[in-house]
Amino acid sequence: MRISKYFGISVDTLLLDANTRILEELPYDKEIHPSYQKLYEWELYSSELLTEYQQCVEEGLDVKRYEPLFCAVSQMENGKYKEKMTEVLFEIVLNAPVSAAFRYNEPSDYDAIGTLLKNRAEKTEVDESGLREKIAGAWIGRICGCLLGKPIEGIRTKELSKLLRASHNKPMSRYIRSEDITSQMLDTFTFALGNRCYADLVPCAPADDDTNYTVMASFLIEKYGRDFTSADVAQMWLDSQPKGAYCTAERVAFCNFVKGYLPPDSAVYKNPYREWIGAQIRGDYFGYINPGDPAAAAQMAWRDARISHIKNGIYGEMFAAAMIAQAAVSHDIHTILYAGLGEIPSTSRLHEAVMSVIRAFDEGRTMVDCLKKVHRRYDENTSHGWCHTISNAMIVTAALLYGQGDFAKSICLAVESGFDTDCNGATVGSVLGMRNGQQAIGPEWTNPLHGELDTSIFGVGRISIDTLIDQTMRHIKR
Repeated sequence: MRISKYFGISVDTLLLDANTRILEELPYDKEIHPSYQKLYEWELYSSELLTEYQQCVEEGLDVKRYEPLFCAVSQMENGKYKEKMTEVLFEIVLNAPVSAAFRYNEPSDYDAIGTLLKNRAEKTEVDESGLREKIAGAWIGRICGCLLGKPIEGIRTKELSKLLRASHNKPMSRYIRSEDITSQMLDTFTFALGNRCYADLVPCAPADDDTNYTVMASFLIEKYGRDFTSADVAQMWLDSQPKGAYCTAERVAFCNFVKGYLPPDSAVYKNPYREWIGAQIRGDYFGYINPGDPAAAAQMAWRDARISHIKNGIYGEMFAAAMIAQAAVSHDIHTILYAGLGEIPSTSRLHEAVMSVIRAFDEGRTMVDCLKKVHRRYDENTSHGWCHTISNAMIVTAALLYGQGDFAKSICLAVESGFDTDCNGATVGSVLGMRNGQQAIGPEWTNPLHGELDTSIFGVGRISIDTLIDQTMRHIKR
């Protein structure tokens, strides 16, 4: 070693006669970090700290004294120190108690939910002779309602009203067409109206998360049966679509699955979107295969929703699934809505909000009055307000009531009201498609579909709507 030091070479070179000098690597501490600037905001918890804070407050969590800390950390530059601070904030959220002043009781556990249900609808036998007609109506109604709202998903109501007036489509009564969009609109509207999937341009129903989930639920039942578990749903997601097909709470849950967080932890771990609308758009198929049985539909919806959502996020899916199941055997809109409410806690914010819309309708208030109430409570200019389960469930409820059972009028009311247009159009279309049957949906709505639906699901791609209807009929327990 003294000789090697004298000549400035390594011991290996001295002993092994190596041709090049070998430098010994000294041990030192290393850190490897992701490129935070490259991560999409839905995958970076630190990008949504103010949403997390608002979500916590709405849940009744005792976190208000930490508001300055949430604000301060949210303004930090993306990097390792912000992430370390975020870990502390998440630990605070995870362990925060519910405030004693919070007047709602909102469990996520199914048994605990069951203790808070009131006025559940009885299971009713469905007329077998007309069932396929209703199932076809539900599928087609959902797809048409989605297509109606898809080209303007994300637009705010001020510009939406301006667009509809300019195209002589207010009150809304038809699809928005490419010819409705003038060059002046393209230049002056804040919302990007170009390169949208307008109904007169699409070769069939375009792929959308609102229809992907319904198709995926069909294949979930095909693979795992009616007794599927939440873990089965998580595996189905991993196997069926790329990460980019999932948004907000679903994107967080998908990434959590990859990291090994299983349901229900996958819905909680660093998920500020846990009460957003994502689950509410996933429950339709469970209503389709449980006609006349809202309780069974809601229980399946709970198994699905809990992988990505909690509390009112879960209730939204249960509410939608139960309504659709009831729509197979009931004509009265109030009965359908009450069947949905009967499967969610009567002590929840969602139950209270939906009931407020029903009461306003029964008291003779106008649809405009109802929408004003939604806008006062939820700010459509924030992602949290625009995409929350409750704001959109209120619009679905209003569209069903004020549409008075008419398919076209109801889906148009749902879309024209703003907020998450394709989601609400699809849910209302699904309910009324089941209630009224396929024959009540005119060719002006069905012609652009050409009998097919595009999906982003691996191995499925474009699929015949008749194939989906046939598969649904096989999954109905007789």
